[in-house]
Amino acid sequence: MGFYIELFARPRPQEQTRYRAALALLNSMSNADRADIGIKPADFPRVAREMALR
Repeated sequence: MGFYIELFARPRPQEQTRYRAALALLNSMSNADRADIGIKPADFPRVAREMALR
């Protein structure tokens, strides 16, 4: 049981917070915006990881 408490009580790395924010931003874009920058929904995780590292 102590493992679960430690798992959820531990602070998240900053990159994970930025990754989630980048992924939310990409998901909120319209289809026209996605077409303008040339990314597809399958590319979202890769693009979000790159955005989080910057």
